[in-house]
Amino acid sequence: MMDLSYFMEQAFREAIKAYEKKEVPVGAAVFDASGHIVGRGHNQVEELTDATAHAEMIALTSAMATLGSKYLNDCTLAVTLEPCPMCAGAIVNTKLGRLVFGAYDPKMGACGTVMNVVSSHGLNHQPEVYGGILEHKAQSLLQEFFRGLRDQE
Repeated sequence: MMDLSYFMEQAFREAIKAYEKKEVPVGAAVFDASGHIVGRGHNQVEELTDATAHAEMIALTSAMATLGSKYLNDCTLAVTLEPCPMCAGAIVNTKLGRLVFGAYDPKMGACGTVMNVVSSHGLNHQPEVYGGILEHKAQSLLQEFFRGLRDQE
C-alpha cells in the first residue's frame, strides 16, 4: 500500500486551486491500483453555480471517464475533507476500493462523524476508509479560508 500522506498531498494541490478561486478549499484525487492519478477535482460550487460540484464528485467523474468504467474497485480517492452524504453515496455507487480523507466534518461528515454512509452494511459496497490523514493541515487550510471570509464582513 502506498503512503497515505502521498495521496493526501496530491489532494491538497487541488484544494489550493479551490482556495485561489475563493471556493471552499477542498481537493480530491483518484489513484489507480498502481498509484497513478486518474482523476482530480476541487470544489467548483460557486464557479459553476452548482451545489453538486464538490471536489469528490468531479474527481470521481474524471476517473470514470479516464478508465472507461463506472466502477472504481481498485482505486483510492483522497480528499482533504470528510465526504458529505452526497459524495459518500457516490463513493458507494462507484464501488470505490479505498477512501482516504484529512479533516473530519462535524456538520456534514458522512464517513463516520455525523453518519456513516460508506460503512453501512445495508448498502451493497463498503470501501476501506482511512480518516484523519494529515488532518491538521486540512483543518488549517479550511480555518484560514473561513477566517478570511469573516474578516471581509
